[in-house]
Amino acid sequence: MELSTIKDAFDRVAKKQKLSTFKSVEVIDQFGHEIEQALENIQSLQVPISPADKRYILKLETKLSSIAPHNQLEESQKEVNLNLRKYQKTLEKVFNPGISKAYRNVDFDPHIVNHIIASHFYRVGLFDVADCLVNEAGEPEAISLKTRFLELHQILEAMRARNLEPALDWISTNRENLKQIGSNLELKLHRLQFVEILQNRTQANALNYARTYLSPLASVHMDEIQKIMGCLLWVGKLDKCPYSELFSRTHWAKLADELTRQYCSFLGQSYESPLSVAVAAGVEGLPTLLKLANVMAAKKQEWLAMKQLPVPVDLGKEFQFHSIFVSPVSRDQASEENPPMLLLCGHVLCKQSISKLSKSSTQTFKCPYCPLEASAAQCKQIYI
Repeated sequence: MELSTIKDAFDRVAKKQKLSTFKSVEVIDQFGHEIEQALENIQSLQVPISPADKRYILKLETKLSSIAPHNQLEESQKEVNLNLRKYQKTLEKVFNPGISKAYRNVDFDPHIVNHIIASHFYRVGLFDVADCLVNEAGEPEAISLKTRFLELHQILEAMRARNLEPALDWISTNRENLKQIGSNLELKLHRLQFVEILQNRTQANALNYARTYLSPLASVHMDEIQKIMGCLLWVGKLDKCPYSELFSRTHWAKLADELTRQYCSFLGQSYESPLSVAVAAGVEGLPTLLKLANVMAAKKQEWLAMKQLPVPVDLGKEFQFHSIFVSPVSRDQASEENPPMLLLCGHVLCKQSISKLSKSSTQTFKCPYCPLEASAAQCKQIYI
């Protein structure tokens, strides 16, 4: 069930609550109006009424009874309570309160966990929080990443303010490393700076910038630079320029993202926070694990002791970081102990499957896919 279902249920409760509040105020106002009207009628009499004269009190009582404020308020509140109960059931369906059933006891090294969390905070720019964690957990070595990520966030903050100088300084320092991986990030940053000058200053300023910073890149990026220089002919009517895509504001965000990737790569860090990826993958696989835990509990079986889950946990492609091979014979996933092996015919089986087919490597066997025979000694391990 998607989160949109929860939002819809919440909106219904909020709407009922709003209607109930409006109805309650309306009833109370009407109730008060009748009392005030009765007081005005009594005060307007020229002759004082005696305590025994109950005509006005009885008339007021009749009107208040016809309003029936208690019944109206009670009915309105019943509708709110009904929707609240439905909303609670929706929450229980989506957010299983017993998620601990899907938890497997694992011995974590507190030092590694603290380092991962601190690294995450530094990565996302929460430097004060990370420093507090490092100090309280006594992990001074984790602070080594602070300076590097601090520089990254200073560059990104400057880019958000349309200032490319810190980014270009970093490019200058890491130019050789960027060349080795074939990155054209330097060209993109200078192109963005050229476009910014062309839009906000004069043609002469843009031309001077191109001569200083783009001409050294011409030997490698001539085609791109020709497009950039062609923009000079369209000053004053850049919206009609055939290369108008160069002036899109989306380039700022895209370049910030690309620079972050390159920066993290040079640090030996992944682009995505490992902690964020682990939590997201856990959220993705949690429903399957909870369902498995419930089924196994109903069968009075313990799934936590299993070395391999009896059901697949399908995660999205964003969580696939390396190749996976599943043996077509045993349906087991390849591992370091059971690696994939290449047969002479070109088909692939897992090592344990080959061992079973060859009777522990004592005889030849037929490939399950084709009639060609092979021996265990002829199979070669594949590294994935």
